[in-house]
Amino acid sequence: MGTDRRLRRLVVGGTTWCWAVRQHVDRSDYANCRLVLSLYREGTRRRLGLVFRPGPGRIISNSAFEAGALIRLPDRAYLNLHRPGTVRVLLDAALPGLALPASPGRTETDGWPHFDTVVGQGRAE
Repeated sequence: MGTDRRLRRLVVGGTTWCWAVRQHVDRSDYANCRLVLSLYREGTRRRLGLVFRPGPGRIISNSAFEAGALIRLPDRAYLNLHRPGTVRVLLDAALPGLALPASPGRTETDGWPHFDTVVGQGRAE
């Protein structure tokens, strides 16, 4: 099994966003694992990170099933962070409430509320 560490591009309106998904696995404790969707506007060094950690009723892939997968139980709502359509709807859900840093740096936030918004609106890809 290989690793997919490509930097991808997504054009929204006149803005090009670069994005990547990183999986951080702690083999000794699943609770410390996380998936991070990182996005930044092309030409800048200001990064937005949507962080997904496992929790009650929340499952993230940790090499046990499809890479990039997020599942909410008990309704089995599913998103895959490697799909451009998923990234687009998560970006649309996250951006209005966040301010990217003015200088190079990163803003990280819990991604699960945005997952709930996207799935609740029936916009899941």
